[in-house]
Amino acid sequence: MLLKFFLICCKIGAFTLGGGYAMIPIMEKEFVDKKQWMNKQEFLDIMVVSQTTPGIFSIDMASHIGYKLKGIWGGIVGALGIALPSIIAILLIAMCFHHIEDNEYVAKFFKGVRPAVVALIAAPCFTMAKTAKVNKYNCWIPVVACLLIALFNVSPIWIIMVAGISGYLYGQLKKDKA
Repeated sequence: MLLKFFLICCKIGAFTLGGGYAMIPIMEKEFVDKKQWMNKQEFLDIMVVSQTTPGIFSIDMASHIGYKLKGIWGGIVGALGIALPSIIAILLIAMCFHHIEDNEYVAKFFKGVRPAVVALIAAPCFTMAKTAKVNKYNCWIPVVACLLIALFNVSPIWIIMVAGISGYLYGQLKKDKA
């Protein structure tokens, strides 16, 4: 299973453009839908933990998924599987890029990839909203969080801390009323 997990992580790392957030729907499709190694809620939990831990998001995701599946070795294999294609690609690009950076076709390629990357990042947001049970009563929370980050440069760490404390206090308030 470790070899299969490693190969899937290599495939995801090699063929996903746009970084960690663009990998979310592909990881979900592979590990939740196809392999059924975890359910959607477990995947969402791992995603939340991965967002709050320091480091590269995609490597955090792969290592947390691997750890859930096969312990320490699974975590190591997942991190290596996701990172290895990027390391190889970066080395190859670094060796060749100064020869092709002014090429009009390369520039056009990067302009064409940008909108696709935005779509790949936006798609899991809608899936996460369903899984996280965002509805008409609480949809203001992610909107306010995005506005605070984009307009006022508030650190996501503060938003996570305030949201966590507020959620705890809200839960306590509801428990006291019941």
